[in-house]
Amino acid sequence: MLRYTCKRILTGILSLFVLVTVTFFLVRLIPGSPFRQGGVSEQVVEAIEKEYGLDEPLLIQYLSYIGNLLHGNFGISYQDPATRVTDIIGRAWPVTASIGVTALVVSVLLGTGSGILKAVSKRNCVKEMISAVGMLAAGIPSFAAAILLLLIFSVKLKWLPASGLLSPAHYILPVTALSLYPAAMIARLTANALDRELKKDYILFARAKGVGRWRIILTHALKNAYLPVLNYVGPASAALLTGSFVIESIFTIPGLGREFVGSITNRDYTLILGLTIFMGAVVILVNLLTDLLCAWLDPQTRRAYQEEKI
Repeated sequence: MLRYTCKRILTGILSLFVLVTVTFFLVRLIPGSPFRQGGVSEQVVEAIEKEYGLDEPLLIQYLSYIGNLLHGNFGISYQDPATRVTDIIGRAWPVTASIGVTALVVSVLLGTGSGILKAVSKRNCVKEMISAVGMLAAGIPSFAAAILLLLIFSVKLKWLPASGLLSPAHYILPVTALSLYPAAMIARLTANALDRELKKDYILFARAKGVGRWRIILTHALKNAYLPVLNYVGPASAALLTGSFVIESIFTIPGLGREFVGSITNRDYTLILGLTIFMGAVVILVNLLTDLLCAWLDPQTRRAYQEEKI
């Protein structure tokens, strides 16, 4: 396991380096300048670009940025020179994370509960209803669900607030919009895997010994059936934790998504790179933790790593 973990960490670092390199050169292809706004003269733009080193060859700029990055310096925002990129990330990340974590918890609980109910229920109407609701939730894009929820519960019924993140009530609509698709996928994966698991010999043996039905499901079957769910939850949780750009824009939430959209609009090179590096690191870390958790839960995977080490 230690060897596998080290290999995954090195792969993650390499992936992050490639992401930084590709993003650096791509943002430089964006037409225009971060300072050519508001009717600023060409002479003033050239002077500002020279001050920030943007007049130097692209390779020199890249090496300089990598050097600063290795020292933990993400630079300052070109649109707000008094603010460091790390300060912007530190301000926006807790907002996005609070929505992402809440949406992840709701998705896992709702999806797992629905999947278990579908797998163990003996009523076809219950199974069909869960399948129909799941197909509907999975078929609606999150931005369409957000707009629909906004129109119904904020504009029409006026039950819930439409923007901001000032109280628990403000979380309901964005979290619901973010949770629909992951919850539907988790319910489908849980139901299919649990249905197969309940037909295996060890489950029949446990029933023959008189073990309770729900104890068998929750203690034995669900643990083995949840491996494919965890493989999905990893990337899904990374996506939820790094935020949904469209959802944050629709509900006017001051998170990473809104900052990222604004940085691209303003051609704020350092902020684009800083946000990309941070979100890439979160995705890589979450996927690594998910892989390690799956390996810990799956005895066959653990044995494969031990044999590889030998």
